[in-house]
This record gives sequence, structure tokens and C-alpha cells, in this order.
Amino acid sequence: MKYQYIFGPVPSRRLGLSLGIDLVSHKTCSMDCIYCECGKTTKLTLEQKEYVPFKDVIKELDHYLEHHSNPDYITFSGSGEPTLNLCLGDVIDYIKSKQPHIKVAVLTNSTLILNPSVRQALLKADLVLPSLDAVSKKAFLRINRPHKGVDVAAIARGIEDFAKVFKGRIWLEVLILPGINDGVSDLMALKDVIHRINPHRLQINTLDRPGTLADIKPASGADLKRVAEIFDFPDTEIIARVDRDVKASTKREDAMDAIIETIHRRPCTKEDLLKMLGVEKEVIDTCIRTLLQEGKIVGISRERGIFFQTVKESI
Repeated sequence: MKYQYIFGPVPSRRLGLSLGIDLVSHKTCSMDCIYCECGKTTKLTLEQKEYVPFKDVIKELDHYLEHHSNPDYITFSGSGEPTLNLCLGDVIDYIKSKQPHIKVAVLTNSTLILNPSVRQALLKADLVLPSLDAVSKKAFLRINRPHKGVDVAAIARGIEDFAKVFKGRIWLEVLILPGINDGVSDLMALKDVIHRINPHRLQINTLDRPGTLADIKPASGADLKRVAEIFDFPDTEIIARVDRDVKASTKREDAMDAIIETIHRRPCTKEDLLKMLGVEKEVIDTCIRTLLQEGKIVGISRERGIFFQTVKESI
């Protein structure tokens, strides 16, 4: 079965082997973050609806779980903001009814977390990973480029209120870009909010794959250490690259489709694809070469290597 709404399992830096579920059409989001590895937002919206059919998502999940080993997590992420889909809570309920031992994670930018229906859906997850890159309006607008109806103070307040009632775990992520959101005043304002939210874990991240702007650069290790010292939060982690020991056991009959399916959502190097897809290096090399020749993908050189992505998402 060729999957349209689920992908992976991806060897995640945070979640081990994570089977992804993409609940919005590409690229639908409430923000247009300059660092987004999925590319520029083409539908900037706060409208909630059933962007992808619930019944089709469930059909793919049933097939995957029947024919493959269980992942560590089933994670709602992918092409945009998952809480825009009205069926998020229904899909989580279905997973828990069929495979209650598999943990569910939701990656969210928290733009809709004050919405009661969104909050009820998120309360069903085991792990929620909200992002909060800035709380000063200037830095927030520059790095996250939100829909005009989004207010950063409301996001911060929403995460703080949610953390008080959520029974699962919250890992708060802050992505740092030099010269954009790493000024002392910006970081001190963010520090105050982080300590009020009091997440189970604070994760400091930076650019790893190509973003939507070609000239943005990742923070150095020294930069991230300085940020961690300023935040002074007890459980802080500077996120490393994908663990080389994490491997996907899933085999795909059609490696070409698997590569397109994967890099459609996030650019990857050959090494990333080898870890994710569990096929031989020669197969990856042949597929990449063919896709390049056919003009279906492009390679973009970055500090960590050449990242491949589908042509319509190229920058």
C-alpha cells in the first residue's frame, strides 16, 4: 500500500522510531517560519477543518500496523500545523483504542492551544512538543511570520495554562537563529515565560536542514550553550543530530516512492535516507541519481551535506 498521510518511521532526534501522521495538506500552517524544513507555507490560515479524510488516515494506519512492527511513537507532524485538523482528537482516540501501548506525540506551534476543542484533543496525547522561539513581538514576527490573527502573548499564555492541566509530558522547543532571536533582551523575556510554563524538558535547537530562506545560518555549539546558560532551566537539552544507532526496521518494496514520500515532507541527505528506509546504499544512490535526472528532486548544499527535496519545494 502506498501511504499518503502516514510516513516513516523516521529516526527522530527526540522520539526514537517515530511513525508520522500528516493531518494537513501540504503546506498548510498558521505560521510561515523562516527555518521550516518543509518549505514555505502556501496556505497561511487559522481555519480548522478536515483537511485530510479521517477514514483514509485510519485505513492507512490499520494497514501499517498490520504489516509492520510497532514504532516507539506515533507522531502528529509533517507538512503543517496538525491542530488545524478537526479530527486530531478522533485519530488519537482510534490509536488508543487499537494500540494503547503505543505512545502518541503531537508537535505543535500552539497557535490554537487556547481553542477548547484543540486543548481537549491535545489532552489525549502522551507527549506534547510545543515550540516557542520568541515572545517579543519583533523577534516573533521575524522568525515565525504568523497569520495576522496570531498573538504571541496568547500563545505563551496558552502553553502555560495547558501545562497546568495536562497529565502527560511537555517538551518545550526553542529554535535559535543567530542575529534573529538570540539577543539578550529577547532571551531574557523568553526565559521568564519558560520558567512560568515549567515544561518537563526544555529543548534548544537550531537549523539542521535547509529552511525557507537561503541566507539563514545555524547557531554554533557555543551559541547554544550560551543560550542554555541564560535560560538557566533545570532540565535543558541541546538537541543533537539524528542518533546514528537508531535504525528503521521497515522495508519498502518501492524505494523510489519511499524517497519521494520522505523528502516531500522534509529535506534529507543520503545518510538520513539510509537510516530511515533501511535499504542498501546502492539502491539509494541509484534512486537519487534517477530522480535528479528526471528533474523530480534537487540537491541543496548545506553545512551538514547535500539535502534532497522535491522540486516544487526547492528554494
